[in-house]
Amino acid sequence: MFTGIVQAVGELKHVASQEGGLRLNIAPGMLDLRDVNTGDSIAINGVCLTVTTLVDGMFSVDVSRETLSCTEGLDKRGGRVNLEKAMRLSDRLGGHLVSGHVDGIGAVVTFKPDGESYLLAIKAPVSLLRYIAKKGSITVNGVSLTVNAITGDEFEVNLIPHTLAVTTLSALEVGAKVNLEVDMLARYVERLMGDRLNPQSAG
Repeated sequence: MFTGIVQAVGELKHVASQEGGLRLNIAPGMLDLRDVNTGDSIAINGVCLTVTTLVDGMFSVDVSRETLSCTEGLDKRGGRVNLEKAMRLSDRLGGHLVSGHVDGIGAVVTFKPDGESYLLAIKAPVSLLRYIAKKGSITVNGVSLTVNAITGDEFEVNLIPHTLAVTTLSALEVGAKVNLEVDMLARYVERLMGDRLNPQSAG
């Protein structure tokens, strides 16, 4: 479980093919790895992956073909990625509850200055629109953001200078693909309401 508060920006130093997927070697940037062990989870651009090795100040993860098919940005050597270690129960929940399971890939349609901040508009898959609500939470490439507006199949968020400075979102451009995870509470509400309307489907 994560919060969507990015702790560091890392770099994909090496991407190697292996049976069933890829192995990524990642330079962690400012992420403190002293309390990280093999088997721990780290969110990489919003994707929860398991640390397989820790060598020479870098860590490795394995990514399956299935994960690669439904995410963006995990197969580009030299790419910069948002990193967050799994949260502890004692941590502050600065963003919102994030599972690290990407729900779909969106496309940037607007990225422009808006005062001291930036306006980011993203076209979302139609299947996710029911879970996106004004003033609700959404995760974009691992970053917890608040939805400011929804028009058709697009939603808008505001990126403050701090977010731009400590994440990879400042490098976005129109047409870029991004990993999206909707607020898990919306999915639970849908399931509960579905069971309420269709009692025979429960249990």
